[in-house]
This record gives sequence, C-alpha cells and structure tokens, in this order.
Amino acid sequence: MATASDKSSGFIFTGWHFLAILIAFFGTVIAVNFTMAWYATHSWSGLVAENTFVASQQFNGKAEHMRQMAATGIRGELVANHEGIRYVLTHPERGPVPADEVVAEFHRPVGTKQDFTVTLKHEGDGVFTTNHEVPVGEWIVDLKTNDNGEIVYHEAIRVHVFANR
Repeated sequence: MATASDKSSGFIFTGWHFLAILIAFFGTVIAVNFTMAWYATHSWSGLVAENTFVASQQFNGKAEHMRQMAATGIRGELVANHEGIRYVLTHPERGPVPADEVVAEFHRPVGTKQDFTVTLKHEGDGVFTTNHEVPVGEWIVDLKTNDNGEIVYHEAIRVHVFANR
C-alpha cells in the first residue's frame, strides 16, 4: 500500500510512449528487411538447382574436377553477344588446343526459362564459333571441349552480355 511518504519519480508511461516504442521497434524491423532485400537483389544471385541436397553432395567432386582442368594450363576466351559466340582455346606452350567441338550450356543465374545449349564448330587454330544470338544479361556458361568423344577441357564462367549500341 502506498503511503504519503513514498516518493514518485514523476514519470508517467502514456500511450504516446507506447506508440514511440512500437514505431521504433517495427521501424527497425522494416528497415532491416528492406536493407536485406536490397542486398539480395543487388548481389550475386546464386544458382538454380533441381535438387539442392544432391547438388551439395556433388559439389566437392565437381570442384576437384575443375581444379584438374585448370591445372592443364589450357586457357579459354569466350566472347558472347548479339552477333554470336566465339571461343578461343589455347595452351601457353603448345598453342591452339586440338578439338572437334565445344558444347556451351548457357544458364541464367536464377530461373531456367531462357537456358539453352549450343554446339560451337571448329574454325581452326583453337577457334570455335556459332551464329547463335545471346540475349542481354547475366549468364553462367558451362563449356565442354571434346576431341574424339573425350572431354579435353571443361570450364564454367560467368559473363555479362551488353545491349548492342
């Protein structure tokens, strides 16, 4: 029971105080959500996988395979635009890499609607081309170079195709 000798602090918690606390709390939550959404849409978008569990189990094997391909010393240079696709494959010491064809799988980082696969024909001296037009935007390109049915080089690269100006 309160007596007259009890001292009060003089502070009274009102509805305005409660409203300020609610606005500060939910304002912080909303600001964090908008910030995270902005970063999610303006950063690397990831990859589409039919089964993420299986993809995670295969990751180490694929990474080792790509390290082995990189250790061969072979280097590929890809140009993709509205005119077509050109891929040059060379070795720093041996020159052009002998191969029959290059199979290029173009994947959008998110979504599969525009994905396509094209075979590049050998033009000589490690040059492979096709007239297939590549739409503007981000692409992940998986390139497999075959010689007599065997893969001699395999790489996956990310490219950006710009609009024709």
